[in-house]
Amino acid sequence: MFQLHPQLHQDSSLIGHLAGCQVRLHHDSRYPWLILIPECDGIREIHQLPQPLRQDTLAASCDLAELMQQTLQADKMNVAALGNMVPQLHIHHIARFEGDDAWPAPIWGALPAQLYPQTLLQAAIQDWRRRLNVLPSFLAAEE
Repeated sequence: MFQLHPQLHQDSSLIGHLAGCQVRLHHDSRYPWLILIPECDGIREIHQLPQPLRQDTLAASCDLAELMQQTLQADKMNVAALGNMVPQLHIHHIARFEGDDAWPAPIWGALPAQLYPQTLLQAAIQDWRRRLNVLPSFLAAEE
């Protein structure tokens, strides 16, 4: 049975599902930041995913990054599966812009998180659900 790591639950909100993965919005409002989490227990690395979930996850990651870059006109997409602090496999998708609060440095540890106010968090989740709806396998989470 899949269980989301408590830190991922605390730091993000569920938007929906894409190709066997949760799509979550990170709560740091400084950056457009989505997290793709394969719903597969005990996996720390992409290469550990069973086929065809590995292929589906990589394709979903590419689709997500492309959609973010196109709809936001991002200067750079940072896509990473670090997992040094949270061992559960999760893939960060962060749209970066020249002049954003941490540019050109990595965002980790650059500044404290600037959390969405609750009303703006719900609006951001709805906006991402609308954007992601163009992807054929996207299923919005129930509210």
